[in-house]
Amino acid sequence: MSADKGNTYTLLMFNTAVSLFSIVLLCITAAQGRKTLHLNNEWLTSFPDINDIDGICKTLVETQGYSCEEHQVTTEDGYILSLQRMPAGRSGEKADKPPVLLQHGIFSDASTWLVNSPDESLGFILADNEYDVWLANVRGTKYSSGHTSLIPNDTAYWDWSWDELASNDLPAFVQYVYNYTGQRIHHASHSLGTLMALAAFSQGQVLSMLRSASLLCPIAYMNQIPSIPTKLAADTFIANQDLYWLGIREFNPNGGGAASKFVEYICNKLKLNCSNLVSLVTGPNCCLNSSSTDSSIEPTATKNLIHLSQMIRTGKIAKYDYCGQGQNMQHYGQPVPPLYDMTAIPNEFPLFLSYGGQDYLSDVKDVQVLINDLKDHDRNKLVVLFKEDYAHLDFVRAVNAKQMIYDPMISFFNVN
Repeated sequence: MSADKGNTYTLLMFNTAVSLFSIVLLCITAAQGRKTLHLNNEWLTSFPDINDIDGICKTLVETQGYSCEEHQVTTEDGYILSLQRMPAGRSGEKADKPPVLLQHGIFSDASTWLVNSPDESLGFILADNEYDVWLANVRGTKYSSGHTSLIPNDTAYWDWSWDELASNDLPAFVQYVYNYTGQRIHHASHSLGTLMALAAFSQGQVLSMLRSASLLCPIAYMNQIPSIPTKLAADTFIANQDLYWLGIREFNPNGGGAASKFVEYICNKLKLNCSNLVSLVTGPNCCLNSSSTDSSIEPTATKNLIHLSQMIRTGKIAKYDYCGQGQNMQHYGQPVPPLYDMTAIPNEFPLFLSYGGQDYLSDVKDVQVLINDLKDHDRNKLVVLFKEDYAHLDFVRAVNAKQMIYDPMISFFNVN
């Protein structure tokens, strides 16, 4: 086999593994996930109450010698969300700089910002730079599983996508921190958290309460992701709404033994080393700290994944498509979902945008389409930082992220 053919074959097998892994996860979730509250006890899972467990403050922050406070906020649609506040650095000196609200991405929670050592994790670094640090956890995650009238075993609890994260969760977090501190806020986000921010900003939400926003691995356009099989999977499988309407509303990557064995079989069949499945999905991360604490893998709504798959399929940033003119008319008053217009983000609003050359999720071509949408942004209000060797998780887990990403971000905050 020639070198070119060998490389093509390896790439094909790699891409096939990514899409098969995605499909396996969804299939296992469909088989093992919660359908309704009435099936039988094996479908029921208890979710923790923040008052009954050791939360992020006790397990990840106070153990490092930092003070930490637990807070809660309720969204307009009844979800009870947790926030952690780090009001001082390790020295104990109270923050004398504005609040910074950190927003995690999909399948994660606020531990994203804390899993490396204090010298490498953005949450600790900001606190030691005298910022008032707030850590947000979106609906459905371990510490934000409450609701005023629903429980996570109710299918209605999972009836949301990133539309609701942008229109309800983010405004609730921002309003709470703004009211509590009396100060305008710097916002920093990663992955899906950036999509929440961009969608909200394009609708004119929360901007009056913010000083600036930092977007790490921005997710906006998604139809140029490099894996063709993954795009095909999104088009033909995940974007198919049958699972949703059958009542499989929660997508939990922690499928357990059957999922692990199936993926192992696929990897053996394709002669791939799948010891690190994360790299197959996020890209070849260059600089992860192998000794860092693993962050939890959190569930999301099946509807959220369908919505993301619609973005991959269509190349548009639009509200959730109910795939029927009647339902879209009912929800939006028009036969197709409204678009989010990135050019509507005010040109004078300070933005820091950073992306990596090895990222399979926030890929270079799609990020460049977003940057083109921002071409009229005030030059002194838009900072773009490209890191050729970084993939998706390097931005929150790399051992050198402080020097490569966080120090420039903090300089950006300091002048805004």
